[in-house]
Amino acid sequence: MKRREFIAGLGGAAAWPVVARAQQSERVRRIGLLMNFLETDSEGKARLAAFVQRMRELGWVESHNLKLDSRWSGADVDRMGTFAAEIVLGRPDLIVAVGTPATSAVMRETRTIPIVFTQVSDPVGGGLVTSLARPGGNATGFTLFEFSIGSKWLQTIKEIAPNVNRVAVLFNPTTAPYAPLYLRSVEDAASSFSLGFSKLALDDAATLEPAIKAFATTSNSSLIVLTDTFTTVNRNQIIALAAESHLPALYPYRFFAHSGGLVSYGVDTLEQYPRAAAYADRILKGDKPGDLPIQQPNKYELVIHLKTATALGLAVPPSVLARADEVIE
Repeated sequence: MKRREFIAGLGGAAAWPVVARAQQSERVRRIGLLMNFLETDSEGKARLAAFVQRMRELGWVESHNLKLDSRWSGADVDRMGTFAAEIVLGRPDLIVAVGTPATSAVMRETRTIPIVFTQVSDPVGGGLVTSLARPGGNATGFTLFEFSIGSKWLQTIKEIAPNVNRVAVLFNPTTAPYAPLYLRSVEDAASSFSLGFSKLALDDAATLEPAIKAFATTSNSSLIVLTDTFTTVNRNQIIALAAESHLPALYPYRFFAHSGGLVSYGVDTLEQYPRAAAYADRILKGDKPGDLPIQQPNKYELVIHLKTATALGLAVPPSVLARADEVIE
């Protein structure tokens, strides 16, 4: 070996332990996640996976420089509070909270640890942030629907089931404290579509069957299922009850239609999780959450389940099928 190559080799060998020590000493950053899905729910798992994948792409790798502490509360608000306290007690570098009640639970525990939230309906009205453009404080994130969407929901129902003359909105007042804003939108639009309007405000899964079946006893009734942790967790039961009761129903998310629901019209919540990871990355690198604007949805998707429509005796107009983002045969 030539002398120059030998010296260069020594230099590389000497430098290697320094690099290794630098890698070994890199601080592991900790993120607590409060998920409003059940841990067994494939939709919740898909959202966590989307977040983790984007974090990896941004250089944050579990068991290397990142540690995740995930808690799964479902629609149990008491459990959300318990888990929020446990997460904060662990002093993470950042918290990701999913949904309005979970985010509220976390913010009751801390106003200093940075928070990135997803799927929150009314962050300003709910007192979570000061404004959408400059949230202030320790939280930022991603919102759901414009409250004016009620008119579009009713239009879609009437196009698919033109004979309906009555609509009820299903939600849980505890897990959907923002419900009055959606209800106002639906009720205002109902009169223009000559629809009677009512509410199915339920706080227990055991009340779903008697409430839905009682409402469906009046012919030409229809149902709008509000975006809500409660309705998401209990979606399979709600979809089955709507089918049994021969009740045309509109749902807020694509995965409701994939589970057999007649039609869904709403935002793609899955895409919020890689974006939440991008915000987490910026905060971990020094940005303040209060300086990062709340991001609102800019894309809505219409999904129609034709087999369910046929079972309900409904013929979906070609004009509606043509503008659908997905038609499930």
